Amino acid sequence: QVQLQESGPGLVKPSQTLSLTCTVSGGSITTNYYYWSWIRQPPGKGLEWIGYIAYSGSTYYSPSLKSRTSISRDTSKNQFTLQLSSVTPEDTAVYYCAREKVVTTEYDYWGQGTQVIVSS
Repeated sequence: QVQLQESGPGLVKPSQTLSLTCTVSGGSITTNYYYWSWIRQPPGKGLEWIGYIAYSGSTYYSPSLKSRTSISRDTSKNQFTLQLSSVTPEDTAVYYCAREKVVTTEYDYWGQGTQVIVSS
């Protein structure tokens, strides 16, 4: 059973960098063929895909967030990390990490989500 757990600060000041880590257990983040994604849900809105890091280590980001987003990984800890720079209150959301099957594009495992509020 694969489990994902998000961690990071729940409050970030405007203009700072949001940093969240997803710790994966029950499966390796280097196993073929999965994407390890970050997804968020602002209050009262739908899910918004942020980006992923693939089993190979390659990354792909949402065009609307690409200039501010970086996703990296630590294979020794089986973790992947989201950094979102220059945050504004519009980045307030519940942030999720999830695993996506490359072949079917199905998200089969999710973290429980972590609330991040951007406020001074």
